Amino acid sequence: MASRHLSRSIAMQSLYEWDFAGKQGNLKKIIDRNLDEFGPGLEDKKFAHTLVAGVIDNIAQLDKIIEKAAPEWPIDQITIVDRNVLRLGLYELLYADKDEVPPKVAINEAIELAKNFSGESSGKFVNGVLGTVFRELGGENTKK
Repeated sequence: MASRHLSRSIAMQSLYEWDFAGKQGNLKKIIDRNLDEFGPGLEDKKFAHTLVAGVIDNIAQLDKIIEKAAPEWPIDQITIVDRNVLRLGLYELLYADKDEVPPKVAINEAIELAKNFSGESSGKFVNGVLGTVFRELGGENTKK
């Protein structure tokens, strides 16, 4: 597994654990424990911390965007895995360096996380939400 993909997986698992616990607990300790357990050979452990910090710093805005893009799904009714995959994908789509993480890479990585940790229908849901946001940002129409 590529190191950035593994970092994204660990970031998502850490956000999931934190969210599942009612947004309680020391998120840095959660990330560090998950890095030790799931990424012992990972070269760039800072990337997972950067992703989680970016999501946390922008969580209110990210949740508003999710609710706007999926109005039939209030944020608290989206499964915890899907909610955090969407937050992570949106963070990379909106705030990451586009040369480092092109929009389609951010979307594809989020879809893969949803498929791996949640299910096939979750991959479609994540694709729909992130695709909607991408198109609203002026991204190319992927349904040509």
